[in-house]
Amino acid sequence: MIDLDRAALEVTGRRLTWQRQGLAAGVVTWRDGAAPWPQRLETDRSSVTEPDSIGIVLTGPDDAELSVVLFRGGWADVDFMASADDAGVLPASDMDSAQAFGDLLDHCVARVFGSK
Repeated sequence: MIDLDRAALEVTGRRLTWQRQGLAAGVVTWRDGAAPWPQRLETDRSSVTEPDSIGIVLTGPDDAELSVVLFRGGWADVDFMASADDAGVLPASDMDSAQAFGDLLDHCVARVFGSK
């Protein structure tokens, strides 16, 4: 199980770098595993009693977009559109720590938006 609060800190620690790269990062969203279905996405961590996932969307030049949702079980849904001809999903499973999530973010940002 990944500590999603620590994973959210991995996002926070990268925001300035992303901004310097010309990327816009949305707010972290939280899904509460204890909430009734359908579970709403919350932007206020204090509204979530049992975090089940966090999500972040980044946008960049030329309408490029990256969406990453990390689940506490150690996998992530990663969707991207780097260009009209380069879109899809990226593999993201078997993560065992918030740091591994941070590494995934770095890899995905480089893949979608390029290294700057």
